[in-house]
Amino acid sequence: MNSSVKVGATRETGRETGRSGLETQPVRQGIRQAAQLARQAEEHARDRQHAKGKNTARERLDLLFDKDTFEEVGRFAGGNIVGGKAGSAVITGFGMIYGRKVGVYAQDFSVRGGTLGQAEGEKICRLMDMAMRIKVPIVAMIDSGGARIQEGVAALTQYGRIFRKTCQASGFVPQISLILGPCAGGAVYCPALTDLIVMTKENSDMFVTGPDVVKAATGETISMDQLGGGYVHNTRSGVAHYLGEDEADAIDYARTVLAYLPSSSEVEPPTYAFASGHAERQAAKRLATIIPENDRQPYDVLDVIHAVVDNGELVQVHELFARSIVVGFACLEGHPVGIVANQPMVDAGSLDVDSSEKLARFVRLCDAFNLPVITLVDTPGYKPGSDQEHAGIIRRGAKVIYAYANAQVPMVTVVLRKAFGGSYIVMGSKSIGADLNYAWPSSQIAVLGAPGAVNIIHRRDLQKAKEAGQDVDALRQRLAEEYEATTVNANLSLEMGELDGMIDPEQTRQVLIGALDLLADKRRVKMNDKHHGNQPL
Repeated sequence: MNSSVKVGATRETGRETGRSGLETQPVRQGIRQAAQLARQAEEHARDRQHAKGKNTARERLDLLFDKDTFEEVGRFAGGNIVGGKAGSAVITGFGMIYGRKVGVYAQDFSVRGGTLGQAEGEKICRLMDMAMRIKVPIVAMIDSGGARIQEGVAALTQYGRIFRKTCQASGFVPQISLILGPCAGGAVYCPALTDLIVMTKENSDMFVTGPDVVKAATGETISMDQLGGGYVHNTRSGVAHYLGEDEADAIDYARTVLAYLPSSSEVEPPTYAFASGHAERQAAKRLATIIPENDRQPYDVLDVIHAVVDNGELVQVHELFARSIVVGFACLEGHPVGIVANQPMVDAGSLDVDSSEKLARFVRLCDAFNLPVITLVDTPGYKPGSDQEHAGIIRRGAKVIYAYANAQVPMVTVVLRKAFGGSYIVMGSKSIGADLNYAWPSSQIAVLGAPGAVNIIHRRDLQKAKEAGQDVDALRQRLAEEYEATTVNANLSLEMGELDGMIDPEQTRQVLIGALDLLADKRRVKMNDKHHGNQPL
């Protein structure tokens, strides 16, 4: 910490001594005093932040970047040699994460509550412009009381500029927001526009209107944590993508995610040395025993994923939200991929309004940054019910279609068990744009499952049997078995070319690796001259 102050002071001294030798001694003395005041301010800030269970902005930067790689940009903008001057409520600069350059702006709550004024806004916009110019990711460390009231519209104007810069960077360079303190009012839309939001169990808060405003407007009494804490936004609203145990865990998650993503949309994701061995062969053998013989019995799709990907490692996104879908980052033979999978342990893996949005946004993220999408399908369809219809399952479910249909990265799909109705189409089917599709021998692909189909197709036969006093349940069972044998299987899809092969479970990893190798040279194609599509929102 102190070394950075000394370096800055030395540079400043160099500029001053060039003017006149007579000025050298007073300038050096002034710099020493400024450095001493800065150290005292930092120590005071550390004490205040630690008392709240929080780190200082500079301590957070040490956790984020590889050791001794952070280079501050615009430190003295606004004259902020000593904490409290214009611009000093935010630190901007660049550092290395796993050897790759990343830009950051970190709000400092110990300086004017981390509020955003004109100088702070200009520093952030300048940092974002530089990051886009050199094509590197941007990490935002948020810990702020919002716009600086004393500066009025000048402060609000800076938020508008940051919003626009964030939109310009969207899909061009990865953007991750770490919410490490309060984030309220219009300021919440800065992180909301980024790719991923990371919060912590303590101290992280996001809301448009705070508890006092809510009480005044509605009479409802609610705490900050209940209104917009990390747990709420990770489990209920879906605003946040990861809930860290503490600041160190949250920052480590951001570092990990960036290890899977490229520096910009113009380059491929990084690759890592990996050689399959005994562990991968043993994991492949386990795949044959994971799915139960009873197609109504659930299983954990994470067991399938862990047995397929390198080292069994999956970095989940939105882990606590819409849990009938699992999405996350993994590697296959050292190449990063995005994993999308239905989770039979939750609502049988059905799609609902929340899981549809979770899935769609993740596919869009992968497509923006050149990560192939691996889809593992086991779903009975869309979740039925008036609550789903009224919540907009048509509008929100259409986002999944839009994401897959517009994606141009390599896409490979494996049907593990069930793929019924519209969910079969939208979950990475070949007709919607997937490049290669496979199915396990146990897979069932049809418009409806056997029980539902029999009730519709043979409703008259069942009614006649009931009127004749026959055993309706036995008849229904026999008709369901016949339907399953003739219709509810992958054979028809195979014959139509909608599947590229029927594979044994233990072959899955090698088939996926081979498919991605085949698709390695796939390139984007501009379909027409439209400005952009009108995505269902």
